[in-house]
Amino acid sequence: MNTRLIAARVLEQVLSQHKTLTLALEEVLPGLHKDTDRAFVQALCYGVCRWYYRLDAQLSALTQKPIKDTQIRLLALLGIYQLRFTRVKPHAAVAETVAAAQRKAWAKPLLNALLRTCQREMAEEEQNPPAVPPLPDPDQAHPDWLAAAIRDAWPEQAEAILAANNQLPPLVLRVNLARQSREAYLGQLQTAGLEAVASPYCASAVILEQPVSVSHLPGFNEGQVSVQDTAAQFAAGLLELQPGLRVLDVCAAPGGKTLHILETCPQLARLVALDSMPTRAARIDQNLKRAGYTAEIVVGDARQTSVWWNGQLFDRILLDAPCSATGVIRRHPDIKLLRTPADLDELPRLQAEILEAIWPLLAPGGILVYATCSVLPRENRLQLDDFVTRHADVEVMPVEVPQAVPAGHGVQILPGASGMDGFYYARLRKTG
Repeated sequence: MNTRLIAARVLEQVLSQHKTLTLALEEVLPGLHKDTDRAFVQALCYGVCRWYYRLDAQLSALTQKPIKDTQIRLLALLGIYQLRFTRVKPHAAVAETVAAAQRKAWAKPLLNALLRTCQREMAEEEQNPPAVPPLPDPDQAHPDWLAAAIRDAWPEQAEAILAANNQLPPLVLRVNLARQSREAYLGQLQTAGLEAVASPYCASAVILEQPVSVSHLPGFNEGQVSVQDTAAQFAAGLLELQPGLRVLDVCAAPGGKTLHILETCPQLARLVALDSMPTRAARIDQNLKRAGYTAEIVVGDARQTSVWWNGQLFDRILLDAPCSATGVIRRHPDIKLLRTPADLDELPRLQAEILEAIWPLLAPGGILVYATCSVLPRENRLQLDDFVTRHADVEVMPVEVPQAVPAGHGVQILPGASGMDGFYYARLRKTG
């Protein structure tokens, strides 16, 4: 089957059915037999999502009226993306994209004409470049409301954040330090012909020079290493884990931080990994089994503690709160397409409800780490400001995270800061 058509169908699920790009690809990629085809479809889908708003503006300039057929419109975007942003040979980009229209004969001359026009315009731009090259406009790759929200939250850093969101992220690994040193694993990577460097900010983080499939990573299937951004690797350390403690990981799927907790301190008395969706909870189990660890995996709503909690208090709680994920757009560019302004109202309400429900489960003297992969204050600084104001039994603890900036009662790592994703962390101790 034409790989461009497959990519268009995946993107149609994202736009029309509001599926995440990850889920849509997981349903399609296993059916492709060639690694090159899988990689190509994935690259096309990620690229179109990353540059969707800029591609859409360019498509509008090439057509006299909107293309109503969603699949054909997406094929047009895929064609423009290949011409503008990839090394695919232009004749192949045009011919294969037109061929992907298959039985929709009316669409083939339309696609051919607009992609040929795009080629001519690119040639003219190359022959007659402007005297002063235009500055890149990162807003073109973001919906207006999202760009405005980021500018409002971080007026001085907004340009850097928006630009970072459009960049390809590095592949970062977390070495299981319970099994070997980072230096030893770097040696394994070198033996396998994979270039990598140690992160200067996190003792377990390794950054690959070029992304590869996890199947090519030495020891991945045995749990020697996991894929996790440097910023996310700080969570386990902030919990101050010790043997014999009872730990609750809230909103734990897909289980990366759960696994890191066990790698950091396998002698815990109890570790409960909670998530509200059975399919996501299954991912936690898969991640733990891959590395040979176990935890109590519970499917339940964090707000309805009476349904799943046995009454035993926890010494540590990690709340990786549901959020807009605006700090990890570079890894999940479909966030630009799936998030809406309404989410900026609904998600803070959900976070507040979870915080209120979970706080009584923390033992006196216990520590709660609040984390999000968002850069928006309503989900982070303002959320913690409100919670601390309403609770007398809260002691705000310092958070020491490299490359982070102060943000109320916590700290914020901004997207792209020293190559990291955007993350917010705060620590609260229960008094009394």
